Amino acid sequence: MDNGLAVRPKRGTTAVEKPVSVSVVPDTHTSVPDFTRWPSFPFEGDLRMKQLDDPVETEPSRKGEDSADCSACSAPDEAYIWVSERWRVRAMDRPTGLPMVLILESRSHLDLGDLPNLLAAELGVMTVRLERAVRSLDGVARVHVNRWGDGSAHLHMWFLARPYGRLQLRGTFLSLWDDILPPIPESQWRENLALVAAWLAEFGGRPLAEPPRIEWHAPSTLAEVAGREKEAAAVADVASDDDLGGDVSVALIEEPSDGEPVGDPTRDGDSPDGAESGADASAPDAPTGSSATVDGDGVNGDGAADDGAADSAGASEGGTLPSPRAAAEDAPGGGKSGTTTSEKEAAPAVS
Repeated sequence: MDNGLAVRPKRGTTAVEKPVSVSVVPDTHTSVPDFTRWPSFPFEGDLRMKQLDDPVETEPSRKGEDSADCSACSAPDEAYIWVSERWRVRAMDRPTGLPMVLILESRSHLDLGDLPNLLAAELGVMTVRLERAVRSLDGVARVHVNRWGDGSAHLHMWFLARPYGRLQLRGTFLSLWDDILPPIPESQWRENLALVAAWLAEFGGRPLAEPPRIEWHAPSTLAEVAGREKEAAAVADVASDDDLGGDVSVALIEEPSDGEPVGDPTRDGDSPDGAESGADASAPDAPTGSSATVDGDGVNGDGAADDGAADSAGASEGGTLPSPRAAAEDAPGGGKSGTTTSEKEAAPAVS
């Protein structure tokens, strides 16, 4: 009777079950990994996972396993931007999407695990030094340092500069973005290479990407400095035009060989005699007891000569003061009587 309960077979007999069909289902993911939804992932849309190949028993040889066939060993120093006795730094053959992509190589044909202690220690120093050099470039926020080593057997470390402010380029996909982004201008690329080479050369080695002249300004300030120089040149041109349009006298600039200043006898219609008349007019009459005789060399008598006061009087009236020797020669009898300001103050009152 079939009441829905399983019937236990009798002892010594075998139960017969219905056949079951089994199909082999490949172990594949039905959904893509979570990193495809990261902002840094460079692709979007419908994605499909690749079929994973079966593992091989023996891996193929890398490029340049033998030093005789190694392209890094046969490359001349001119193919690099900086070289030293044990290390060399090279760039790509053309600009890429990132501000800078460089490769640090050992000069000896060694891999990372084959480095002796000396080169291993220097690798740490060179890694930090090159990272600082690339990070010093304008517009660089971070420097990604990578070592894969699956393509070439010769040791090579990658240095990739992430542009400042490009948050979408953060993380593990920076090398993919380098192939996706449009290349930077070649002039900027060459300038960055020269700056990095010069930075490394400060610690030794030889720069091979050195520009004809390095202006030690940050690249962001070069345009600003050039603009200020143009403005200064324009202001100088305007000032030069204004000076040429004014009253310029050669006599006010040149001096004779004996060092005496030369006045301008035609400036503002004044003459040396007019300048002397202005000096006489500005000096009040003084008693004859305190008069001084002026000759070509100075003042004789009891009073002292006040050259500063005479210069001020002549300059305020005529604009140009002749030399004392010329004034003495123009006076009748080879001299002129006059009273200086200091003599007037020192002279006693006459009743």
